[in-house]
Amino acid sequence: MTVQKYVETVLQPKLQGDGGWAEFKSLDDGKLTLVFRGECSKCLILNRCCDWIEQQIKSDLNKTVEVVAVRKRPYFQDV
Repeated sequence: MTVQKYVETVLQPKLQGDGGWAEFKSLDDGKLTLVFRGECSKCLILNRCCDWIEQQIKSDLNKTVEVVAVRKRPYFQDV
């Protein structure tokens, strides 16, 4: 399974349970860029979620990635 398919089929439903959403944007040189929307875009502990996502991908897909979080408006300005 690809990382993109894993994000879309495994991780997205788990985040939706809390009112959030993470969209796959890119995977380049081990950096996984995800766009966080909904409740995730204003979460104060998003860094913990990103760490959890990295651990899940390592455990389930045996791939090491670094998650780069992009918060989507209206809650925060894009960086």
